[in-house]
Amino acid sequence: MKAPTLLRPRAEQTLSARLSRSAAATGSGHWMRTEEVTGWLAGRSRAHRFTVERVPLGDLDGWSFEPGTGNLVHRSGGFFSVEGVSVSVGEGPVPRWRQPIIHQPEVGILGILAKEFDGVLHFLMQAKMEPGNRNILQLSPTVQATRSNYRRVHQGSAVRYLQHFVQPGSGRVLADSLQSEHGSWFFRKANRNMLVETDAEVPLDDDFCWLTLGQIGELLRLDNVVNMDARTVISCFPMSAPEAGALCSDTELLSWFTAERARHDVEIHRVPLADVDGWEHDAHGLGRPDGRYFRVTGVSVEAGNREVTGWAQPLFEPCGTGVTAFLFRRIGGVPHLLVHAKVEAGYLDTVELAPTVQATPGNWEHLPAGARPPFLDTVLTAEPRRIRYEALHSEEGGRFLNAESRCLFVAADAEGPGDTAPNPRSGYQWVTVGQLNSLTAHGHYLNVQARTLLACVNAGAVKL
Repeated sequence: MKAPTLLRPRAEQTLSARLSRSAAATGSGHWMRTEEVTGWLAGRSRAHRFTVERVPLGDLDGWSFEPGTGNLVHRSGGFFSVEGVSVSVGEGPVPRWRQPIIHQPEVGILGILAKEFDGVLHFLMQAKMEPGNRNILQLSPTVQATRSNYRRVHQGSAVRYLQHFVQPGSGRVLADSLQSEHGSWFFRKANRNMLVETDAEVPLDDDFCWLTLGQIGELLRLDNVVNMDARTVISCFPMSAPEAGALCSDTELLSWFTAERARHDVEIHRVPLADVDGWEHDAHGLGRPDGRYFRVTGVSVEAGNREVTGWAQPLFEPCGTGVTAFLFRRIGGVPHLLVHAKVEAGYLDTVELAPTVQATPGNWEHLPAGARPPFLDTVLTAEPRRIRYEALHSEEGGRFLNAESRCLFVAADAEGPGDTAPNPRSGYQWVTVGQLNSLTAHGHYLNVQARTLLACVNAGAVKL
């Protein structure tokens, strides 16, 4: 008799094909047609009372400025605080500065539950209210919760479906990695991005629905429907791209990225919020007299379908709409994206891979033309025929107010002849979609803006 083996395949052999089959199901799923989803979201918005009102920071219930440091903290000691950070990057048009930043050392869970219906993977999505969303309600992951939330520091109700992501044996983990949040506004913040499949019966709450990956892709073509947390989890789906090769090998890509991390001389220190110069308090919050970058403001919230139905909190409000864009081209017949090894103050390890362009144009208008971010003008002046994808997407609505980015894929001027391509400028590299997908299995390689754009590819919202 043959002895039973303890070994299993290192990867699920059929998963990529199953995800691709779900991405191809665009028109309808088991539960509803794609064209019905926005109406369903509107119905869930009408079913609950949602209000968001601005409140001076000094009047936020449960929050106060800490004596001595001036840091804005919650009375529970949990959730997050607004502190200061001192940054020196050693190069660029603004080599050093100080700014407010969100310090939230706990790791949250962003989890999507998957289940097969009629032989096609569906994903359990939530109609979730976030106070910073301009349209309040958007599609979010099954679970989107900080540690303070799911440990119920707020003394509210339990997080629905949390057991599938924290209880061993509650499902098959298909993807699980720690990923960063916005490096310019968070200090070393990370969330656990998870995809878990279940065969069990799942009671369906009124604020949740099952959608195929293709349906989510269709919704990603619309403005402000699929939230940032859902996009980052979808970017971590273990997809495989049928690629004949890449301009640089995986080892060469990792070596280039490691060299980029090593060459930057970056010093970042938390400092008291009271010591952040160039920022001033007024009746509405904390901001810069020149009106650039962002403001710290306060809101009072009512939300009938949240674990706590009312609360107050500070939010970061950017001064302008961001531009997040990949330039792409075919090299040897294979689509390549131009990534940027970008330094941001809040990264855990100095540099992460960002889109070709990641900037708020108004923040650069006071600088000489040569100091503007590379390729920004290329994207802003692109002819319509070169724009393969464009949509307006919200950033994290739980921490940022009316934070939106214009997300684009823009064809480069020409395609590389044969197997050649122009050498990218310093700090940039041409990579394939498959290479980016392989990196999202690990933490702190792709930043959240790059993951948003990758999610659009994974879900089929853009074809390169």
